[in-house]
Amino acid sequence: MPLARYFFFVGGVLLALLFISDAVLPKLPMAAGTDLGTDKSSLRINSDRKWPERVVFDTSMPPIAPVQTATTEEAVAPPATDAVADVSARTRDAFAQLEPSDPKKPEPKPHRKRKIAKKHLAPPTVLVAQQPRFGFFASTTW
Repeated sequence: MPLARYFFFVGGVLLALLFISDAVLPKLPMAAGTDLGTDKSSLRINSDRKWPERVVFDTSMPPIAPVQTATTEEAVAPPATDAVADVSARTRDAFAQLEPSDPKKPEPKPHRKRKIAKKHLAPPTVLVAQQPRFGFFASTTW
């Protein structure tokens, strides 16, 4: 508890010095333009920026159901021309007549030798004679 007592006394001395210095030292002159009686909490700042009008949703009316429109189920297919069909058929035939090239056997991946880490030996321990301990100084912490 001596530490708490120290802070209590030093804090008390510093507080006393603060009160004494406030009473003894001269006050600073106030600025001429400061008026403490004015209530400045009602100041309003006007902006030149005009925000959009407020949108009000009338929720008292029931929602309007969407009007059902007639759906047409006509399948619109692009007109197929004979030239396009002829080109695609020839391309298909060309690929069908291709012979596969000689398939190469994939080369087996060479197996890596597993590296086994060597055991690191600890440095040799050095034994040192210790001084005998006396009385109160028997602990290792000072």
